[in-house]
Amino acid sequence: MLMKRLVFHLALLSLTMLMIPLALADPLPSWASGDNKSAIIDFVKTTTDPESDSYLPESRRIAVFDNDGTLWSEQPYYFQLAYALDRAENAPADTLSPALQTAVNERDLAAILEGGNEALLEILDVSHSGLSVEAFQADVADWLAKARHPDKGLAYTEMVFQPMLELLSYLRDSGYTTYIVSGGGIDFMRVFAEDVYGIPTQNVIGSTGNLEVSREGDRLALIKRGDIAFLDDGDGKPITIQRTLGVRPAMAVGNSDGDVPMMIWATEGEGPRLGVLIHHTDDTREVAYDRESAIGKLDQGLDEAASRDWVVVDMAADWRTIYAPDLQASPASDATP
Repeated sequence: MLMKRLVFHLALLSLTMLMIPLALADPLPSWASGDNKSAIIDFVKTTTDPESDSYLPESRRIAVFDNDGTLWSEQPYYFQLAYALDRAENAPADTLSPALQTAVNERDLAAILEGGNEALLEILDVSHSGLSVEAFQADVADWLAKARHPDKGLAYTEMVFQPMLELLSYLRDSGYTTYIVSGGGIDFMRVFAEDVYGIPTQNVIGSTGNLEVSREGDRLALIKRGDIAFLDDGDGKPITIQRTLGVRPAMAVGNSDGDVPMMIWATEGEGPRLGVLIHHTDDTREVAYDRESAIGKLDQGLDEAASRDWVVVDMAADWRTIYAPDLQASPASDATP
């Protein structure tokens, strides 16, 4: 009898020792220790602890993320624009104006931006107008498999931020549902969102173009047409969240002024709320930019952050790794987990 009790207690002790490392495991290993990492972890812990005053039932654990500049890089131009530029470079003659075609061929971003939204829409239309949704997405998948970033030489899907992948996983493991809410095209992002981020296609919210139903015999197809039906940026973000989800998210993460309305709307709701801004400060491992940038401008957001108690992530200081460790693993200033 004594021997059985001894065996039982030894087994229990062994099990406890095995569980200790799991309990102490760092959910965000690529984040340097500090106030920002602690604030995120504390928010998740208190909103998932039934004994906490900040506890949220799983139905209210909703976190929304911008995509460009928040989950992956966005310089020197948005990656969907890189796709559109590649397709416009080989467009049939006279599809674009001669000046715009020259700017496209030379990747002259300043000249393209001088043309405003009209020029950008012209370029984007070339990449998809007249294609079925399936044909467009197959072409995007083929492009993502072959294209490389002009500066880093990496595949675009390799330029995903490792710390954000950890945050997405940590939230889902804690009962949160994660969504993308982006100004990028919804059909473009749905090609890779599940494989890259673990976010299913139905949880991707983005800008939508005009669609047309086409019937050929017994077959029905959705054909993409030109122009934007709804731009999911700025004030459009809280509108699409309300239309799609019907509730304010408990957590909103962005990186630019286009995300500010979404973050204000989310964090002004009742109960526990968290806003997180990704500030691109690392000119060595990525690109440093904010108030003056034509892409991913962060000006109003920096001004709003302090008064609204948002977490402002300093990429150079807060992230030990930018991309996956096997691609780039330079430590941040604080390399302590």
